[in-house]
Amino acid sequence: AYENVYRAYLLNGNTDSAFVYQGRALVTKDSLHKAKMNSLAEFQNLSFGEQMRLQELQRENDAYQSKMVNYAMLTGLCFSILITVVLYRNNNEKKKTNKVLEETLSHLKSTQSQLIQSEKMASLGELTAGIAHEIQNPLNFVNNFSEVNTELIAELKAESVKPKADWDESLLRETLDNLKDNEQKIVYHGKRAADIVKGMLQHSRTNSGQKELTDINDLADEYLRLAYHGLRAKDKSFNAKFETHLDPTLPKVNVVTQDIGRVLLNLINNAFYAVSEKLKVESKKTGAGYDPKVTVSTQNLGNKIEINVKDNGNGIPDSIKEKIFQPFFTTKPTGQGTGLGLSLSYDIIKTHGGELKVETKEGKGAELIISLPTA
Repeated sequence: AYENVYRAYLLNGNTDSAFVYQGRALVTKDSLHKAKMNSLAEFQNLSFGEQMRLQELQRENDAYQSKMVNYAMLTGLCFSILITVVLYRNNNEKKKTNKVLEETLSHLKSTQSQLIQSEKMASLGELTAGIAHEIQNPLNFVNNFSEVNTELIAELKAESVKPKADWDESLLRETLDNLKDNEQKIVYHGKRAADIVKGMLQHSRTNSGQKELTDINDLADEYLRLAYHGLRAKDKSFNAKFETHLDPTLPKVNVVTQDIGRVLLNLINNAFYAVSEKLKVESKKTGAGYDPKVTVSTQNLGNKIEINVKDNGNGIPDSIKEKIFQPFFTTKPTGQGTGLGLSLSYDIIKTHGGELKVETKEGKGAELIISLPTA
C-alpha cells in the first residue's frame, strides 16, 4: 500500500510526499522481513523440537521393540526349557512306569505258570489214586498167574522125575498149554500196567507240544475209569454209575495226547463232582431215588469228531453259564478248586483248532461237548 502511494505521488511530481511513503514502505518491509524471519526461526525451532521428540520417540520405540524381542526370546527360551523339563520328567516317569509294568508282567507270567502247574499237579493228584487202583488190577493178574505157573512148573518137575514110560502125556500137554496161556496173560497185563504208567508219566511231564495220532476212544475210556477210582479213593462213600458210548468208526486224530487227556480228566472230574454234590442233597431226602451217572461218548462226524461228557447233576444256572470258561471262576468251595480247569481246557481245545461248549438245563444236568478236526 505504501509503495502504491509512493508511485502515485511520484507520478504527480510530489517527490517529498513520495519519499515519505517510500521510507514508510521500506520500514514496513523491514518489519515484515524481521517478523517473517522470527516466524521462520520459531518454526525451525519448533520443527527441530518436534524432530528431536520424534527421534526420542523412535529411540524409545526401538528400545521397546528390542525389549519385547528380548522378552519374546526369553519367554521362548523359558517355554522351551519348561517343555524340555516336562518331556524329560515324562520320559523318566514313562521309563519308571514301563519298568514297573515289565516287573508286574514278569510276576504275572510267573504266577500264571505257578497256577497252571498247581492246577496240573492238582489234577495229577486226583489221577494218582485212580492210577493206583487201575495198576493194581493188572498187577494182581500178573501175580496170580505167576503163582499158578509156579505150581504148574512144580507139577512138571514132579512128573519129569518119573520114568518116561510112566509119564501122563495128556497131563503134560494140558500143563504146558496152561503155562502158555498164563504167560500170554502175564504179558498182556504187564503191558497194561506199563501203559498205565506211561499215561501217568505223559500226564505229569512238561508239555512238549508234540502232536501224535491218538485213539480218543482209548483215552476217554481210560480217563473215565481213572477219574472215578480217584474220587472213590478220596471218598469211599461215593458211588456213581459211569458208562461209555464210543463210536467204533472214530479215526485217530493228531493231537497232543497229554493235553487232551488233561482236558478229559478235568471235564470228567467236574461231572463226577456235580453228581456227588447232588447225591449229598438227594440222600437227605426221604425216599429219594436219585442215581448219579456220568456218560462219556464219542461220535465220528466226518471232518471232525465229538467227545461228550454228560452228567445228571444239578446243571449250570443261566446266570453263570457265560462265566464258566473264565479264568479263576469256580463254584467249588474255597480250597477245592483254582478256577483254572475249564479255562485251560478251553484254551487247549482252541489251540487244537477245536471248540468246547456247554449245554445244560438247571436241575437236570450238564453236557460238555468237545469238537476236534480230523485233518
